[in-house]
Amino acid sequence: MNTVSGVRKRIRRLGAVMLLAGPAIMPARAATAEIPFQSIPAVGTPERLSLAEAKRLAYEHNWDLLAAKSDVDLAAAQTIVSREFPNPLLSWSISKVPINGQSAATIEGPGFWARSYDTVLSINQLFEIGGKRRDRRMSAEQGLLAEQARLADARRVLDLGVTKAYVAAVQAALNAQTLHDSAASLRHEADIAAVRLQAGDISTADKSQIEILADRFELDALSAEADALQKRISVENLIGRPLPTGHWVAADTLEGLVEPRVEDSDLRNIPRRPDLIEAEATLQKTEADLRLQKALRIPDLTLVGMYEHNPPTGDQTIGLGLSFPLPLWNQNRGAIEAAAAARTQAAVQVDKISGQIAADISSARAAFQEAATRHENYVRIIRPKSAQIVKTITYAYEKGGTSLLDLLTAQRADNEVRLAAVQAAADLAITQAALKAALTGIETTAAKTGNK
Repeated sequence: MNTVSGVRKRIRRLGAVMLLAGPAIMPARAATAEIPFQSIPAVGTPERLSLAEAKRLAYEHNWDLLAAKSDVDLAAAQTIVSREFPNPLLSWSISKVPINGQSAATIEGPGFWARSYDTVLSINQLFEIGGKRRDRRMSAEQGLLAEQARLADARRVLDLGVTKAYVAAVQAALNAQTLHDSAASLRHEADIAAVRLQAGDISTADKSQIEILADRFELDALSAEADALQKRISVENLIGRPLPTGHWVAADTLEGLVEPRVEDSDLRNIPRRPDLIEAEATLQKTEADLRLQKALRIPDLTLVGMYEHNPPTGDQTIGLGLSFPLPLWNQNRGAIEAAAAARTQAAVQVDKISGQIAADISSARAAFQEAATRHENYVRIIRPKSAQIVKTITYAYEKGGTSLLDLLTAQRADNEVRLAAVQAAADLAITQAALKAALTGIETTAAKTGNK
């Protein structure tokens, strides 16, 4: 009896410490609209957050997604660079300037333009040949397409990540509530046991066993509440909150997160997911890069136009020139080999991702079907049977018709069944989201990103 009292005192002391510590330590007892928040200290009404709102905030503030958007901007800037024509080079030179004190004046006069200086003005313009600018533009455009697809895929993955984190937070809160309910039920049985103890129907040990199991459920509930707080903080981290506290409650229930139908797809008609689009665009980019490196073996021409002024004769002449490098020692072989290797790697990546998409769909479909069957069995068969059994045994124990061992066994089994039912509902919501993510094509995802 002293042991039971000590455990109960420690539980009350732990609850008092968490209450004084504030919302950063004391988690909410629930994550759905149906569960009361008796464990949340009165420091303000917690925010109600739905899964749809969490996704919207993640699309706007998630750091990884923002970085991917910046990569798209960089790739778009590169396409502008690839379209620009090389600027001409203007040069101006003066020669034949005396430095021994001799006058440079001529019969035309002492003015600057009349002096005996040899003034040359020239313009150099580089002309790329061999299709270099075309290949450079193609490489930049495919690079932009790859970054846009990578952003779409990052959003697809983030959508699934937020769903998993949100479902995990709701599940943890429901686990805590289930354990609290089990403890409350046993507290009620302990009160009845106290009456039967006074009547001499049971022993002190029987009553103590009921209280010990109730205390264990309460301790497990406190652990589940701490886990729920961590899960809520994880959601806030995904939606980009700089100072996550976990002080919010879920506006959606697990059952509400399970949609009645999931769009399926034939494996022979694999959707063009953004990660596949990215890989294909990268392959096209590497092919353009390879053509560009081969074209760089062809020398580019530089056209030169000159104007020369040379007093005192008054001669003013113009000239034309042409220059290009001689590819004698460097034929760009190293860069060509590197570009060819990059193209081979990109081709392998396309095949790899195509196979991975098929595997993702098959795996997600199998997991979803198993979770749906398991959830239905718990809802329609196992959970009702367990509730009826514990109700019958509890009534029989209160009337002295069954043993304490039967009561405790039934309570433990029912607690495990309810926790397993919550797990089944969470698994169904997550596997359904995973299947939808595996079937998400580029059209739907790209439209949501707002990229053109």
